Amino acid sequence: MENKAAGNLAIYVTVIVVSICGLIYELLVGTISAMLLGEGVTQFSYVVGWYLFSMGIGAYLSKFVQSRVEYHLVGIQILAGIIGGMLPTVLFLSFSHTRHFSSLLYFGLLLTGALFGLEIPLFMRILKARTTLSQLVSKVLGLDYLGALIASVSFPFFLLPKVGIVRTGFLIGTANVLCGLYGCYLFLRSHKEFTQMKLFAVAASAILLAGALAGPYFTKTYQSDLYVDEIVFAKDTPFQKLVVTQRQDEVRLFINGHLQFSSKDEHRYHEALVHPGLASVAHPKNVLVLGGGDGLAVREILRYSAVEHITLVDIDPEMTALFKDKPEFAALNSSALQSPKVSLEHADAFLWVRDAAKKEMKYDFIVVDFPDPNSFPLGKLYSSYFYRNLAKILAPEGIAAVQSTSPLFARKSFWCIENTLSSVGLSTNPYHVYVPSFSEWGFVMASHRKFAPYEGEFPAGLRFLNKETLPTLFVFSADMARLDTEPNKLNTQVLVHYYDEEWRRLAPDAR
Repeated sequence: MENKAAGNLAIYVTVIVVSICGLIYELLVGTISAMLLGEGVTQFSYVVGWYLFSMGIGAYLSKFVQSRVEYHLVGIQILAGIIGGMLPTVLFLSFSHTRHFSSLLYFGLLLTGALFGLEIPLFMRILKARTTLSQLVSKVLGLDYLGALIASVSFPFFLLPKVGIVRTGFLIGTANVLCGLYGCYLFLRSHKEFTQMKLFAVAASAILLAGALAGPYFTKTYQSDLYVDEIVFAKDTPFQKLVVTQRQDEVRLFINGHLQFSSKDEHRYHEALVHPGLASVAHPKNVLVLGGGDGLAVREILRYSAVEHITLVDIDPEMTALFKDKPEFAALNSSALQSPKVSLEHADAFLWVRDAAKKEMKYDFIVVDFPDPNSFPLGKLYSSYFYRNLAKILAPEGIAAVQSTSPLFARKSFWCIENTLSSVGLSTNPYHVYVPSFSEWGFVMASHRKFAPYEGEFPAGLRFLNKETLPTLFVFSADMARLDTEPNKLNTQVLVHYYDEEWRRLAPDAR
């Protein structure tokens, strides 16, 4: 009885480990797909749906395994570890070197999902002779779901930020194969296939562990293919992938593969983002920056001695740490994030602004500097719901400046943002500036009152903006002129569809 109980316990533990491995493979592929193809919600939906469908195929195919169930289960575990463990590296390298990334992604998911779909029915058939049906179903399925919970928590909080995508794939694959190796001793020790399967598992483990050790090399290889210049910093955070490249004295920041700024011309972007609005506020004591964790907008705000306090809200502490604590990058923002006037808040701006509105907090000037609305999680930050709460924390005489994508390449998206701000009762002044790294880029100023563009002098030291050039920013040529659009509502997010439709035609580096 003790040996039987111990054997059952070993099988149950294996079920948990296998469940963890299966879900992490799914999360890895979903993350890679969203990172490289954008449209995070859409890509994750495709990956989850296809993976579950593949598991269904595997579950159906399990009925054809009529004999030597233990032998087949061990082989499936080892094979699943090899395919699932190597899949992230294969996908990254294929994205750079072939045109078959999507085909490999869904074929790899099909194989991995089918193998895991086979495993649970085989586990249940092995346990069928050892326990009652009710206990069998409840324990196996309960442990399977427990493993899913462990995977879903460990992936974003530990594996992704601490281990990285490539190494996680190899290490989870190794764990999967080791389950197969353990199965050799558990099920096959008295069978003639024991030595053969054991050698297969040991060889697979060695290959996967070697891949884990070579993880930095694989990461460097695919990153060097994706980025032209030398990579001087790269990190997967729980929220995004940060990459900084450098060529001579030019530094570039990429988030999830999209260019955020080039040190050669970011002054044009940030001067246009900040000064037309901030200079128009009579007494700008309290300033809020949403996004902008690189500190470049804060650098421009600090040119105004009247500003007493700046609150910067950015979801990613790794982002602000990069541009606050590393001297070579802090130099880009003149160490603005170290100013005693600056307070850092690491939170989802969507929720932070909602809570600030409930507390009736007020700001004289607000900078909204989020990445472009290329996904639904970002699109919510351009919604009427968000702007309605933003209006509540904007002081009666205050002004908000919102980065609003390109009015030339994403014309409908730009005017959708302006229309959404207007729909919540704010008066708007749209404008644009030429930034060589992005071409024409757009902004919208919004306020509770009607206001004309600023006509006075700007602080000393600006490299681009002056009294003479400012009026030209508010003139739109025919190919950037206003279009009628729907406002971007939280439940429909039409802006994300506009954006995808427009940028998909061009596919340049988007902010």
